[in-house]
Amino acid sequence: MNAHLARLTGRDVRSVRVVGGQHGYQHLDVAFADGQHGFAKITPDPDGSLIAEAHGLRWLGEAGAVPVPDVLGVDGTALVIAMVPASGGTDERAASAFGADLARMHAYGADSFGAPWTGYIAGLPLDNTRASSWPQWYAERRLAPFLRMALSSGALRAQDGALVETVMERLAELAGPAEPAARVHGDCWSGNVLWPDGRGWLIDPAAHGGHRETDLAMLALFGAPRLDAIIAGYASVAPLAPGWRSRIPLHQLHPLLVHACLFGASYRSAVVEAAGAALQNC
Repeated sequence: MNAHLARLTGRDVRSVRVVGGQHGYQHLDVAFADGQHGFAKITPDPDGSLIAEAHGLRWLGEAGAVPVPDVLGVDGTALVIAMVPASGGTDERAASAFGADLARMHAYGADSFGAPWTGYIAGLPLDNTRASSWPQWYAERRLAPFLRMALSSGALRAQDGALVETVMERLAELAGPAEPAARVHGDCWSGNVLWPDGRGWLIDPAAHGGHRETDLAMLALFGAPRLDAIIAGYASVAPLAPGWRSRIPLHQLHPLLVHACLFGASYRSAVVEAAGAALQNC
């Protein structure tokens, strides 16, 4: 392993220590001979997910807004990034600054909805085939594939699927004012925001050209700290379209379907609730 990581990064590796794992990946703390540390994800089954993550980190970093760790090396079985300093807590000022940085990252934009690489979220593939219309793209590339998977596994019932299909059919009227493609993280839940030295960093993206409200809805889904301050900072740079709060369930429907695919029927009620709330905007 040391030799592999050394070849991948072009650095002398002093030691490697296992620090955890998730979604089939092993996580390593890589100590380099120069005293610096990297964080590595290792998989025995190359599927393109690590390469997609590297693409996403580099792409988000191009915006020069929210800090992301540097990619030190990647291949099908290993991704090594610069170690982000230990994450501390956040306060109102730091949260507001993160919101402003996030708005700037989104505003950097994308050529279209989607991305030129296959994406992954929690180890599951994402169809990033590009399109010019967000409602159509979201229905076809994000909701439909995971709805089929959740129905096939039994996590959702037929009537649940019919409800989500109604959302998909009405997306053009549910999506709010048309917006250009934003440069979004795509899996921006609170666990993927680290706070070293009081500044928000992003890790583990499912990056693509998408709708900026998606990242904000993900922050709300699992309770990002100081969310009101994040939103205030965001709006100070890029005011949100009228009715954005009522569209949060629409944007949360995809990650909830992902969780239903991963964890089964325990997420059924959350999917149904989000779909029903999204339809209230009709």
